[in-house]
Amino acid sequence: MGQFQQALGAAGTLAAAQIAQALEGTCGPIRDAMIYATQGGKGLRAFLVLETARLHGVDVDAAAPAAGAIEALHAYSLVHDDLPCMDDDDLRRGQPTVHRKWDEATAVLAGDALQTLAFELVAQTQCADAARLSLISTLAQASGIRGMVGGQALDIAAETADVPLTLEQTKTLQAGKTGALIEWAATAGARMAQDDTSALGQYARDLGLAFQIADDILDVEGDAATVGKAVGKDADAGKATFVSLLGLDGAKREAQELVTSACDVLHGYGAEADTLREAARFVIARKS
Repeated sequence: MGQFQQALGAAGTLAAAQIAQALEGTCGPIRDAMIYATQGGKGLRAFLVLETARLHGVDVDAAAPAAGAIEALHAYSLVHDDLPCMDDDDLRRGQPTVHRKWDEATAVLAGDALQTLAFELVAQTQCADAARLSLISTLAQASGIRGMVGGQALDIAAETADVPLTLEQTKTLQAGKTGALIEWAATAGARMAQDDTSALGQYARDLGLAFQIADDILDVEGDAATVGKAVGKDADAGKATFVSLLGLDGAKREAQELVTSACDVLHGYGAEADTLREAARFVIARKS
């Protein structure tokens, strides 16, 4: 197993432990749905938090709450994204979506609770007060109207638009919907250390866009059993995707160019950033 795969697995385990610990003393279907929603993911965002923290000399125990926070927030976004009023999906990570396993009310409340839990966790990150405040405020921006929520709103609006989105509009949409949380995760370590975030920010923007292009490719080439969710829905809905706009081969070239750019921008970190480079290559090689 490569260094990245080991770090990815460890990050996912640590983030899950942070969430479970934060929920100690609670019980009932909302708590069960919250735990269920956080299981089975790759843990990429938690990995980015912990790995960039390591690059900046931040102890893993100090950064662990932030890793749990981003995975809780990401899980909330998926629970709500799957609802009938959004994408209406029945399958997520190879399992029934939360609203299918329980009901829509439970899914809404579990998502709400995961979102607030994320901010509870990030507030426990062990760093200077100014750094902690930066983490909280930038997470709010990344998850709100300027980021993920704004991107999701654009995505919903595009489904009923008379004219499909252009390539630049699609990039803007995905920079919010997918990229904003990835950028927060990848710059978290530098924020904890109160260091410059510019190189990691560019790395994350390239990585986030490559991640979404890979998702669009999987929607065409993947199968539901391997991907863990329904495939072909974007094409059936006539939505603009990187594959529809660039063609399959063009999308693959664009993703590879983005990964190359993401790796190159880390030159200032030298070999210490090799695990982050491996993560970038994984993003476009994954099958789910």
